[in-house]
Amino acid sequence: MNDSLPDIRAVLYDFDGTLADSTELIMRCYRHTMATHLGECPPDEAWLAGFGTPLETQIARFARSDDEHHAMLATYREHQDAHHDTLLRPFPGAVETVAELARRGVALAVVTSKLRRGTLRGMELCGITEHFDVVITPEDVENAKPHPEPVQLALARLGVPPEEALFVGDSPHDMVSGRAAGTRTAAALWGPFPRASLLAERPDFLLERQQDVLGLVPGARAR
Repeated sequence: MNDSLPDIRAVLYDFDGTLADSTELIMRCYRHTMATHLGECPPDEAWLAGFGTPLETQIARFARSDDEHHAMLATYREHQDAHHDTLLRPFPGAVETVAELARRGVALAVVTSKLRRGTLRGMELCGITEHFDVVITPEDVENAKPHPEPVQLALARLGVPPEEALFVGDSPHDMVSGRAAGTRTAAALWGPFPRASLLAERPDFLLERQQDVLGLVPGARAR
């Protein structure tokens, strides 16, 4: 860690692929939606490339009309709602790490491209809701990630300047958003993105496991 920088007082997390292991849920919803409306499913890589951006943006890349876009969104969300609680789970170490950060007095926020209803449902399922003071979703901003606005709004609500914050995410979009907002960034290597695509966005830290975050906040005070 660069000793010339102030201690990290806030940690902002992406949700899907960072705290929650939701890749299988997302991919099943994608395949079901594409097969239902297109008659076939494009390669998984076509969907994975857009991980970390809002669902509406993702679906728009495949829909052939506005009506089909709305119909595909409805199909995706219906399938997701039916299978959400069975397929989504916290990554190993996520619950314990978040609880320890909270115990140390670190301000915590979720900054996600997932809609609020699904985010809160997922956080509750993972058992981490009580630790987060702020949750920012696409409904809260004009511009979703990779724009810096969601991160900037989270920082404003936490009352923490960007130089004292760390944004942890599993996608290149997270790295771009955090860096543009002025935070330090940490790439979660346990998500679905290749290491090379994350390295290309020059994160300040690489995290091999959830608990690695704890080593980046040594100055945090216990409550």
